Amino acid sequence: MIRDIVFDIGWVFVGIYPEPLLEFLVSHGAPRMDLHTAVERVGLIDHETGRLDGAGLIERFITLAPGAPRDVLRQHWLDMLTPREDMLQLARRLMPQHGVYLLSNIGDLHWEHVLSRHGLDGIGHGALPSFHAGVMKPDPQIYAQAEAKFDLVPRATVFIDDREENIEAARARGWHGIVHRSFHDTREALLRLGVEAA
Repeated sequence: MIRDIVFDIGWVFVGIYPEPLLEFLVSHGAPRMDLHTAVERVGLIDHETGRLDGAGLIERFITLAPGAPRDVLRQHWLDMLTPREDMLQLARRLMPQHGVYLLSNIGDLHWEHVLSRHGLDGIGHGALPSFHAGVMKPDPQIYAQAEAKFDLVPRATVFIDDREENIEAARARGWHGIVHRSFHDTREALLRLGVEAA
């Protein structure tokens, strides 16, 4: 029986649309690149594990696009995220009957933004962002921290994430896992585990 449901944020509760940011960087001298390349060049891992704060991340982006206004660049970084209301509503409906928790690879800039702008501060009974944990999924340590922080029982826990490797890492600890592709598919997968939203 599932007691607790743990959600990722990116591509589960929010969509990620980097095109305006990438075009802004190009307009200020950066080479044309996809998001994966851009975040590799600025060392996003340092930000999402808490070794680099938001101001430091923006400074690294400035090295790609010298002369770009910092405040505008910062806003483009924040505006990449668009809420997925169907998934947010699903989580809210699950909260009265289940423990609902957030476990996400995320840095302080996006974290503060999703809490204040997209209402994730009202979702769930607790959260473990990677910049607090000091490690990122799929590192086993972040799942161990979540188990301790939220008193999770692996066999009674299901994790919902858009990345297969993150789900496999959770399953390796005895959790159930759902690779999120759509609201419908995730809701159906939860039903198969006996989880119904009120």
